[in-house]
Amino acid sequence: MKFENTATDTFFDTTAVLGKAHTRIDGPLKVSGQAPYAYERHDVVGGQLVGYPLGATIARGRIVSIDAEAARAAPGVTAIVTTLEIDPLGISSFNDVRLFGGDAIQHYHQAIAVVVADTLEHARHAANMIEVTYEEESGLFDMEEAWKGRDTSGDPDSETGNVDAGFADASVTLDATYRTPVQSHAMMEPHASVVDWSDGERMTVWTSNQMIAWNRKSLAQTFDIDPEKIRVESPYVGGGFGAKLFLRSDAVLAAIGSRAAGRPVKLALPRPFVFNNTTHRPATIQRIRLAAERDGRLTCIEHEGASHRTPHGSSEENPVSQTEVFYAAANRRVKHHELKLHLPESSSMRAPGEASGLMALEIAMDEMADKLGMDPVEFRILNDTQVDPQNPDIPFSDRHFVDCLRVGAETFGWCARNRSPGSTRDGMWLIGHGVAGAYRGAPTLKSGARVRLKKGRLIVETDMTDIGTGSYTIIAQTAAEMMGLTADTVDVRLGNSDFPVSSGSGGQFGAASSTAGVYAACLALRNKIAEELGSDDLRFEDGRVIAGNKAFPLADLFDGKEVCAEDSMDFGDSQKKFKIATFAAHFVEVGVHAATGTVRVRRMLAVCDAGRILNPVTARSQVIGGMTMALGAALSEELLVDTSRGYFVNHDLAGYEVPVHADVPQQDVIFLDTEDPEISPLKAKGVGELGICGVAAAIANAVHNATGIRIRDYPVTLDKLIGELPEI
Repeated sequence: MKFENTATDTFFDTTAVLGKAHTRIDGPLKVSGQAPYAYERHDVVGGQLVGYPLGATIARGRIVSIDAEAARAAPGVTAIVTTLEIDPLGISSFNDVRLFGGDAIQHYHQAIAVVVADTLEHARHAANMIEVTYEEESGLFDMEEAWKGRDTSGDPDSETGNVDAGFADASVTLDATYRTPVQSHAMMEPHASVVDWSDGERMTVWTSNQMIAWNRKSLAQTFDIDPEKIRVESPYVGGGFGAKLFLRSDAVLAAIGSRAAGRPVKLALPRPFVFNNTTHRPATIQRIRLAAERDGRLTCIEHEGASHRTPHGSSEENPVSQTEVFYAAANRRVKHHELKLHLPESSSMRAPGEASGLMALEIAMDEMADKLGMDPVEFRILNDTQVDPQNPDIPFSDRHFVDCLRVGAETFGWCARNRSPGSTRDGMWLIGHGVAGAYRGAPTLKSGARVRLKKGRLIVETDMTDIGTGSYTIIAQTAAEMMGLTADTVDVRLGNSDFPVSSGSGGQFGAASSTAGVYAACLALRNKIAEELGSDDLRFEDGRVIAGNKAFPLADLFDGKEVCAEDSMDFGDSQKKFKIATFAAHFVEVGVHAATGTVRVRRMLAVCDAGRILNPVTARSQVIGGMTMALGAALSEELLVDTSRGYFVNHDLAGYEVPVHADVPQQDVIFLDTEDPEISPLKAKGVGELGICGVAAAIANAVHNATGIRIRDYPVTLDKLIGELPEI
C-alpha cells in the first residue's frame, strides 16, 4: 500500500500496547545464552567444517605466487582455495572492493586464501603455513597529505546567498579546522557465517547481517548466480553499527570453502580482519567558518569537509550534510571532498556523516558563542529554523529542537553551570559543563510483512533484523495494537529471506519502516476479517473483533483455520514536501584531573525529539548506547594508520579502546514523545543514531569549560591537555 498520512491521522490516537514500556522479547534468550548467533548455528545443518582466512600483508600490489602445498598436507585439512585459483569475483552494488579472486591487492588484509579443516586449530595452523610472494606498489595512506592536495576548484555542494560578502561585512567571525580520526564499529560479535553450498547449486547462508535482501542480492552478484537459489538467515546479530550492512568476506569465503569441500563450512573473521578487512568510519578534516551579528544571529555558515575512500569507491561519511539544514543563516556554503587513499574500505558507521560532522560543528557553535559572550544554549535557540534554510518553501515536518534545549537546560541545572573556564574544582578535579545540538535525518524505506492468524495467536514474518535495537519487541507491539491482542500472543519471526522484504536495519530507518510494513499487513488481515463478517465497522480489542453490538473472539474466526495476509508500505514521494529529521540536545558534566589531564565524564543528559516513541525501554537503550559510543569517540577511539605501510596498527580490542562499564557515568534520557504524521502511519521516527550525534562535541565543550583548553583534534586525550593545564 502507498503511505498517505491523511488516511491515518487518528488511527493511533489512543493505544493499549504501542508506546508502552515492554521488556525485550528476545532478552531472556540472549541473557541465558539460548539465542544462537551465526557461528553458533550448530543445529541448522550437520557435518560442518571450519574455515579460516588468510589475509594479504601488503596494502597495494599483486600476488606473484602462493605456495599452499605444505598446508594442504597438514593435519585435518579438507580443502584450500587461494585467490589465484579463481577469477576475480563480481563486485556487488553494495561493495567497493573485490572480496576474493585474482592477483590484485587493493588493501591490507584482503582475503587471499581460505583453509577448510575439521577444527579451528587445524585450519589456522594450515593457513599460517601458506607462503605468499608479492610485488608491492606504493600508495597514498596519509589523510593530511591528501587534504593538502585536494582540488579546491570545483563548485560547492550547495550555496545560497553571498557568503564572501557576508563574511566581509560580519561583526564577529570564526575560522577553525577540526579533525576526527578513523573509527571502528568494534562490535562484540565478529563477522561470521555458516554456508552450505556443498552441491554447488543451492546456497544456504546463516550469517550475521543487518540487511537480508541486500545480502542475498550481493551474494548473487558476487557469484553470478540466480538469487532464487540463495536463502539467507540472520535472526540474531551481536552488534553491527553499519559494519554488517553489506556482504563481507566471511560469507564469501565460507561459500567458496563449502563448494570446494562439499560440506557446510562455518567461518568467523579474526578480530584483526574485522578492523582491516571489513569497513570503518573514515577520518575527516573539517574547516568551519561562522559569521554573526553582535546580537548573535548567524549571517554566514561555511563548512568544507573531507573524508577518505578507496580509489574505486565512494565515501558514506559526508560531514557537511547536516550543516546544510541545521541552523539558520542567509548566506551558506558547504563542500565535501572525497579523498582517495589506499586504505581498507570506508563505509557507513552509526550516523554516517552527522556523527563526525557534529563533532566539529557543535564545537564551532560553542566557540562562536564564546566570542559573542552568549550562553551557548541561547545562541543555538536564537539560530533555530523551522524551514530548510536553503529552500525556505520546504518546512520541517515536526521540529522541536528548541524544546530539547530548554527542557535539557532546566533538567540538567544549566543555570548553575561553571561559567568561567578553569574556575570550578572538586578537589583535584576541574569541573566543566558542555552542551551540543544533535541532528539526524529520518528516512524510510519500503517494507513488507506477512501475518498469520490461527486460534487467536498471530505470527508475524518479515526479513527485518534485530541488531540489538528491539525490532522483535516493537514489531510485536505494533501487530498486537492493530489486532487488539497482547504482545505475548504475537510470535515474531525475523531475518529470513523466505519472508517478505523489509527495510532492514540501518540508517535510522528500521523502526519507522518495518513497523509501517507490519501495519500494512495487519490492515490487510483486518480487511479479510471484515469480509468474513460482512462488516466494515470493526473494532479490535481484548482478543476480540467487535462488529456493531456483536463480539467475536479472534480464536473462533475462520473455524479456527489459519488465515494469512501480506502487504508492504511504499512511501513513494510522500515526504518530498517536508524536511523530516530527528533532533536532540546533549548536556554533559566532566571532571579533568588538574595534575594528569585525565578526563572523567560525570553525568550525561539527552533530550530527544524523535516522533512517537514506540517503546520507551528499547528507545532509551538505543540512545544510551549511542551516548556511550560517542563517549569513546570523544575520549579514546582512534584507529592508528601506519602511513608507510597502509594498515591500522591497533587492530584488536586491546589497542582500540572502547568505553567499558567504569567509563560510563550517570546517563539520563528524556523523550519529548511528539508525533510526526508525515513520517509513517505510526508517526514514529528512528532514534538509534540520534543518540551518538553531538555527544562527543558536548564532551569536548565541557573539557574546554573545565580547563580553558580548546581541543579541535579528536580524541581528547590527556597528552593534548597536560601541557596547558592551569597551575595546581
